[in-house]
Amino acid sequence: MATLGELERAVMELLWTQIDTATAEDAAITANTLRDRLARSGNSADGKELAVTTVLTVLSRLEKKGLVRRERDIRPHRYRAVTSREEHTVELMHEVLGAAPDREAVLARFIGTVTEQEAETLRKLLAG
Repeated sequence: MATLGELERAVMELLWTQIDTATAEDAAITANTLRDRLARSGNSADGKELAVTTVLTVLSRLEKKGLVRRERDIRPHRYRAVTSREEHTVELMHEVLGAAPDREAVLARFIGTVTEQEAETLRKLLAG
């Protein structure tokens, strides 16, 4: 799983939010819409307004990383996240655990860092 730069993370956050708040038909948005939302959220580079070409470059990189899909059947193209934020996080966790020589030690260390509320949630989820 590729790591994300600051602007890539900001774009993904907006695309994931779009999934969370839109209907299935409206989950894809244009690069111009993303640029405008990045500007409103304060995620512009050094306080300067991002060029749409910069956003398109980021979207192209995210598409190559398998995180974004471009809908090419209409113009302007629309972009959507391939998975939800939660699914992406699960993939990252599986990747890290898969690379660990001692998965049990990693899980034990992780569990040792969770809050009591998170531990209770884990107990409920494991109980089924």
